[in-house]
Amino acid sequence: MQAVILCGGQGTRLRDTSEHLPKPMVPVGGKPILWHVMKHCASHGIREFILCLGYKGHEIKRWFLDYHLRERDLTVRLGRPDQVEIHPGHGDDEDWLVTLAETGEHTMTGGRLNRVAHHIRGERFLFTYADGLSDVDIGALEQFHKGHGRLATLTAVAPPGRFGELTLDGDAVQAFQEKPRHAAGRINGGYFMLDRGVLDRLDDNPSLVWEREPLEHLAETDQLRAFAHDGFWHAMDTTKDYLDLNRMWESGSAPWLTWDRSTRARTHRIPNKEAACRP
Repeated sequence: MQAVILCGGQGTRLRDTSEHLPKPMVPVGGKPILWHVMKHCASHGIREFILCLGYKGHEIKRWFLDYHLRERDLTVRLGRPDQVEIHPGHGDDEDWLVTLAETGEHTMTGGRLNRVAHHIRGERFLFTYADGLSDVDIGALEQFHKGHGRLATLTAVAPPGRFGELTLDGDAVQAFQEKPRHAAGRINGGYFMLDRGVLDRLDDNPSLVWEREPLEHLAETDQLRAFAHDGFWHAMDTTKDYLDLNRMWESGSAPWLTWDRSTRARTHRIPNKEAACRP
């Protein structure tokens, strides 16, 4: 199965953290948050990725083109620039096929999905974002999707509680909880499982927002179901989110780390925000 990942965001609320980086390249534990999303997908058997590029897409392309040059030992024969030996890595397991698709700098999420439709094979695919981390069970999501027979499934998560939560009876405070682990209700947490029939409902409109007309129409026609995820989920929308996720990684207790934990030892420690922001 393929994973289609939206990678066109600018990260306007992360400008003090990622002024020179597209949002998917903002580092968590020394690796782009996009890499963490892909590693999580790969831990569930997904090895083919379609990245929907937009703002500063060339930075994402360059990161993948330089991946082995950055991660492995090299032997260079001076005077013969065509003779560069890339030595085997230490435990590398990223046997991934990655398609980096230009979908337009200002194209919205639905338009981006439509513009990569020709790269999508098979009867279903995963569709998600490159700006949040989760330990959602993708295998269970797929089984749930196949079981209900509709075109689309979204992952419904309980958002982290950001503020003190009150229980009121009129103007009387019955209970107070300072920053509960989860706020009341559920929101769209990404990780959509989609049948390819969804693609027939899109058009080549760069202003098409996936989370509006397409999802609303799927819901209205009884083609959308929600997969409840009660585990970890954390978006990276603000500098505080960025710092929180990096602290989790550095503490050794990153809940989204669903792959080989020895990987953590091979990432670079982030001593401060300035170092983390250098491309």
